[in-house]
Amino acid sequence: MSHSKVRKNFRHGRRRTPWPLILLVGGGLLLIIIAISVLNRPSQAKVPIEVSGSPSLKVDKQKVDLGNIKLGRTVDVTFELMNVGDQTLRFSKVPYIEVAQGC
Repeated sequence: MSHSKVRKNFRHGRRRTPWPLILLVGGGLLLIIIAISVLNRPSQAKVPIEVSGSPSLKVDKQKVDLGNIKLGRTVDVTFELMNVGDQTLRFSKVPYIEVAQGC
């Protein structure tokens, strides 16, 4: 009987590194870190602070003159409300707008 030697190549302990998986996980972690840093940044005031120690409401238009409007016609008016205080503005009641008719 003859014995032939069969040579097989086995790589023990060496596996291919899954680079695409490592890049995907690293990219995901990077995006999470960026999102957390953006969300934790303190918000900056959009209007200059005029009152310190309390909130203060300021309106960009004190009066709006619409002229003569026919009955039944809808008119849109826009105005901007701003908190010019250095504290958070909270409403304790539902805000309303008073409509005054002039002469």
